Amino acid sequence: MIKIGMLLGDRYEIQEKIGTGGMSDVYKAKDHKLYRPVAVKVLKQEFSENTNFVAKFRSEAQAAAGLMHSNIVNVYDVGEEGDIYYIVMELVEGITLKKYIEKKARLSVKEAISIAIQVSMGIEAAHNNHIIHRDIKPQNIIISKDGKVKVTDFGIAKAATSNTITSNVMGSVHYTSPEQARGGYSDAKSDIYSLGVTLFEMLTGRVPFNGETTVAIAIKHIQDPMPSPRDFVPEIPISAEQIVLKCTQKSPDRRYQTMAEVIEDLKRSLISPDEDFVVIDDGETAGQTRVVTGEVPRAKKKPVRKESEEEHLRLNHNGQRPRPKKSSAGKGRPPVVEEEDDDDDDGYDPKMERVTTVLAVIAAVLIGCIVLFIAGKTLGIVDLDEIKSQFGKEKNEEVQMPDVAGMSLTRAKEMLSGLGLDYEVAYEESSEYEEDIIIGSNIKAGRQIEAGTVVKLTVSAGAQGVNMPDVGGKSLAEATALLEKEGFQVSKNEASSNTVDKGCVISQTPAAGEKAPRGTTVTLQISTGPDSSKVSVPNVMNMSEMDATVTLTEVGLAVGTVEEINNEDPTTIGLVCYQSYSVGDFVDPGTKVDLKVSKGPMEITYGFNANVDSPILEDPAFLSGTQVTVILMTAEGQELMRTNTAAFPVTMNVSGIKGSGVGKVIFQYMAVTPPTTTTDPATGEMVTIPGSEEPRLIERPVQFTPEG
Repeated sequence: MIKIGMLLGDRYEIQEKIGTGGMSDVYKAKDHKLYRPVAVKVLKQEFSENTNFVAKFRSEAQAAAGLMHSNIVNVYDVGEEGDIYYIVMELVEGITLKKYIEKKARLSVKEAISIAIQVSMGIEAAHNNHIIHRDIKPQNIIISKDGKVKVTDFGIAKAATSNTITSNVMGSVHYTSPEQARGGYSDAKSDIYSLGVTLFEMLTGRVPFNGETTVAIAIKHIQDPMPSPRDFVPEIPISAEQIVLKCTQKSPDRRYQTMAEVIEDLKRSLISPDEDFVVIDDGETAGQTRVVTGEVPRAKKKPVRKESEEEHLRLNHNGQRPRPKKSSAGKGRPPVVEEEDDDDDDGYDPKMERVTTVLAVIAAVLIGCIVLFIAGKTLGIVDLDEIKSQFGKEKNEEVQMPDVAGMSLTRAKEMLSGLGLDYEVAYEESSEYEEDIIIGSNIKAGRQIEAGTVVKLTVSAGAQGVNMPDVGGKSLAEATALLEKEGFQVSKNEASSNTVDKGCVISQTPAAGEKAPRGTTVTLQISTGPDSSKVSVPNVMNMSEMDATVTLTEVGLAVGTVEEINNEDPTTIGLVCYQSYSVGDFVDPGTKVDLKVSKGPMEITYGFNANVDSPILEDPAFLSGTQVTVILMTAEGQELMRTNTAAFPVTMNVSGIKGSGVGKVIFQYMAVTPPTTTTDPATGEMVTIPGSEEPRLIERPVQFTPEG
């Protein structure tokens, strides 16, 4: 568990929590190696326990660490400590684009296009390094205090979409591309679609599609035509409108093919906003459905003279409509139809009755067809997707549908993907088939079908049902979408929580991992936010003890024990370096918060325990029994021990020595020269030279031993 003040990787000191998301929490930290502030993104517990996800997360984050661009939040490091997995990123002081849009309601065209250009340049740099973002949205775009636009979370989205979560749940479904919504293959053009939706929101202040659930929104991305931003803000210039519409084409082949193309048109739009230069493939080639990107011209109504009720739809006796007579209508006016006089207005006309009968029969047939179609679709007899696959589009290359019955789901997916086929999965309880084994599909084996066709696979959930997904900590919408996708019903109740964000799941019944039959109602407990009777713990780190006491007292808390401890950072001496509750925790009023105050880095002490021999090694003339003063000193000149002795060796035992760990032993004594007798060569007499004394000082270096 992350605590304020803890050190990750012996390098990154956690200082405060600055954000939270669906997958991770973000903390501000200090890099003690390079002495710079960084952002540390820590995986939430439910993802840390999934080894496959962690491996994918690490590899993708390491790939993203290779990206260096001014419009990307750069990744510096990837690491783990115990069950904590984290990435270290550039710390950008600023605001997310989402909050910026909410603050301004909507952006000016010039500002929106300028931001889109910077975002596109960041995405382009990633694409050039073969990295697809897959979760482009305003929440993942940061505007720094100096106006620089940066895209974050590169590589992380791919780790999520490739493992335990779908893109619709992991990211925001408001910005997902149709191919992502279908769960199919996504590439660089998926990022282009999401960028188009983001530009749409910048220009209009709203997203193009909305709904009560993520599934409903995803279906709109797949089926509904993209609305024009000019429907909501008419003054948006045509170039900006067309760029949005080209980015958000349903078919990836009709979008911009590269970010370079997007950037080129965005820059041109800044210069010539009212120029209609964007080329959109309208699909007018044979067999394709025409996509109308502009307004549909309305048919002009011809003025028709209003006749009496008896004259309406009247035909003359020859079965022909009356010929128009020339009138003196003004030039440019349409001629007015005048009918010839007919004295048999009330007479029976058999031809008229035949015409009426034919029209009635045609209308009845049409109504019958519509009713049968609706009934067939409801009962599953009519497959609308199959009809769409046969008409309205250019015919693709055909492949043969393989026999997937009895295969594992993993193997079937690989086989279908290899043939260029998409797939949808629906689970069904079965005692005949093991879990995750294909029961059947909606397309018979051996049938020739077009590449890109969506094959609906029916997969066994086993006899005991399916594993309950873990939706703890997810928003209500995300949790509902995930559970409904697995075939469960959802009910909810609410409760306050000091640890789970408002609107997110506190707990679920049945619990995650339990097996339950499809159709089971899952009860979700949803957080209403913190209990208003609780107090939020403030951040008193790096405050003096007095300032910390005042801060805690002001919010209704109290100071508990205060302890002085060593801290490696010399700049924190005298400041709080630990508090017993994390910043943002909710506690009862009056709760005591224990503090620890730094007294600086820990000093290493040394000891010296040795038998010191006489200085005969340094002074061969040293006479045993000489009185010697022995002194133990540090290299810095501090005297540690002094003794006078004539007997060696001398035992010296000293502890708690501070300093560099080296010292010296000094020997002070009087060296005695004995008397000598010699013969005087001149007289031949014996001459005695008396002995003498002279002071000696001998130094011997020693090494102290570190303690504890």
